Amino acid sequence: MGKGYREMKIVLLKDIPGEGKAGEVKEVAKGYAKNYLFARGLAMAATPTAIKEAESRIQQGRTCEALNQAKLAELAKQIEGKEIRFHTRVGAANRLFGSITAADIAQELSRAVGYSIDKRKVDVAKPLRQAGSHEVTIKLAKDLESKIRVVIEPEKV
Repeated sequence: MGKGYREMKIVLLKDIPGEGKAGEVKEVAKGYAKNYLFARGLAMAATPTAIKEAESRIQQGRTCEALNQAKLAELAKQIEGKEIRFHTRVGAANRLFGSITAADIAQELSRAVGYSIDKRKVDVAKPLRQAGSHEVTIKLAKDLESKIRVVIEPEKV
């Protein structure tokens, strides 16, 4: 007996490490398909309709991704060189009482540009604890980053 009767063609609905990307047509064991992939909504049987649907979904995803990339490029231009100021309590040797974190920077930058910036996009190795001017990188995408200046000033009493 051959393996053919135990295998079936499927269309992947989501990326699966080691198996393939969403929209790909693969041949897998029936048990794996029915008990794992179908049960978790990761794939569906490869009918002509399902294949066309998957191709359509992939095309829509590429279009959305291109639009998002264009928006991020515009945002990067808008952010580049921007200066954000924080007024906080400062102790001896210009050390802050507390610190300015990536979340603080993201919140203030979001307010300044009118677009929500995730704190994980702010690239600071450790929280800023010193008054003065600091250069911070904002990584909007894999190959898209902008530099901003964060100025921490003593609070006026």
